[in-house]
Amino acid sequence: MTTLKKGDKAPSFSGLDQDGKSHQLADYKGKKLAVFFYPKANTPGCTAEACDLRDNFERFQANNYALLGVSADAPKAQAKFKEKYDFPFPLLADEDKSVIQAFGVWGPKKFMGKEYDGIHRTTFIIDEEGIIDEVISEVKTKTHAAQILK
Repeated sequence: MTTLKKGDKAPSFSGLDQDGKSHQLADYKGKKLAVFFYPKANTPGCTAEACDLRDNFERFQANNYALLGVSADAPKAQAKFKEKYDFPFPLLADEDKSVIQAFGVWGPKKFMGKEYDGIHRTTFIIDEEGIIDEVISEVKTKTHAAQILK
C-alpha cells in the first residue's frame, strides 16, 4: 500500500499523543524509531501487537529504539488503551489522519467480503538519521517485536 521503502527519508510528521503531547520525527534523532500503525485501539489484533511490543520494551530500549503507535482513534480512546494495558510508549491520536496519510498507510481494505477504507497495519523502522531502514507490511501481531528486533 505505502510507496515508502527502505532508504527513503521518513516523512517529517507531527502529531499529538493520548495526553495531547506533541511528537515529531526530529524528537527522535539519534534513536531508532519503530512507528507502528494499527487499525483500532482495543481490538484483538491491535491489542496483541501492542502488548507484544510492551512485553519486549526493555529489549527495544537496550537496542536504542523508541516506539510510537499511531491510529486514527480519539485521544480519549488512545489514553484508555494505553492505561488498560500499561503501555510504556506513546500512542498518537491521528484523527485528521495527517501522519497516516504522510506514511501512505490509509486505503481500501477488505473484511468479510466488504470493502472499506482503513489503516493498513504497517510498521516503519526509521534509523538515527531519519532514513527508513525497513517497512514491515506483513505484521505478525503476536510476535511483532521479534520482526523488528531480528
